[in-house]
Amino acid sequence: MKKILSAAALFLFGICAFATQPSSEYPMLKIKPVRQKIWKDVPAMKGLSSRLDYYKPLEQSSDAAVIVCPGGSYHHLGIFHEGKDVALWFCSKGISAFVLKYRVSGNGWHHPAMLEDIQRAIQLVRQNASQYKINPQKIGAIGFSAGGHLVLMAQEFSGQDQLKKLGLQSGVSLEPNFIVPVYPVVSMQDDIAHVRSRKSLLNKDLSQERKDALSLELHADKIKCPVFLIANKDDRTVDYRNSVRMDEAMTKAGVDHIFILGEKGDHGFGMGNNNFVHSTRWNDNLLLPWLREIGIAN
Repeated sequence: MKKILSAAALFLFGICAFATQPSSEYPMLKIKPVRQKIWKDVPAMKGLSSRLDYYKPLEQSSDAAVIVCPGGSYHHLGIFHEGKDVALWFCSKGISAFVLKYRVSGNGWHHPAMLEDIQRAIQLVRQNASQYKINPQKIGAIGFSAGGHLVLMAQEFSGQDQLKKLGLQSGVSLEPNFIVPVYPVVSMQDDIAHVRSRKSLLNKDLSQERKDALSLELHADKIKCPVFLIANKDDRTVDYRNSVRMDEAMTKAGVDHIFILGEKGDHGFGMGNNNFVHSTRWNDNLLLPWLREIGIAN
């Protein structure tokens, strides 16, 4: 079922850009991540640099965890404002966070390398849930831009076990329990595709069959978890209609989700130290109540 924003929430998101209060002091948290190369014990993947940076909350008040996927057109990664800062925000709410440095085309990688990386990340976090003191049924993913496409893929294609193809037995579900695509790349179709992300993902195979396979609005019926989707109409990088089509497809499929479409805010704000985050406090005022509603945050 689609969740409808209250009039107060819509007013807040559309109007409060005039406010000047800082979002929070979460970037001031002093948390040194523990880094883990996710393929180090897999002979067939030897030498890959894909990794998880684990941020442990100073006070863990939730038994949930989130895997953070920065954007960057599947070419590079916005590792700070869409990675580290996001992890610190979750830590400020007592939620464990893992920033995924996944493979990108800037280093010569294309699909399905990115899907392999996020499935491996989910596997490792879920297998080691007791070590992290988290509930294996409360592991979600948040992604920005191309990272938003990746977390949608992780949910829609969780039944396509890439690890098995690599000779690994996952042993656990590869499905995230909630996902948060933020100004996401969604479609590979010609009219609204983000061309750089599509090229990075698909490489030279731009057949219609391939574009359809990775246009995620066409596979919304595969989503089985709650979704928080957010974008702005004035996005100059990824056509906001990507999110509109995803919302329409999820609504038709009966997916439990919320869609927030702002008038202004452009692209790439993440959870960094910028005017949009400071003025709207979208993470504190909109995302956090939703996380509480679905039992992830306290």
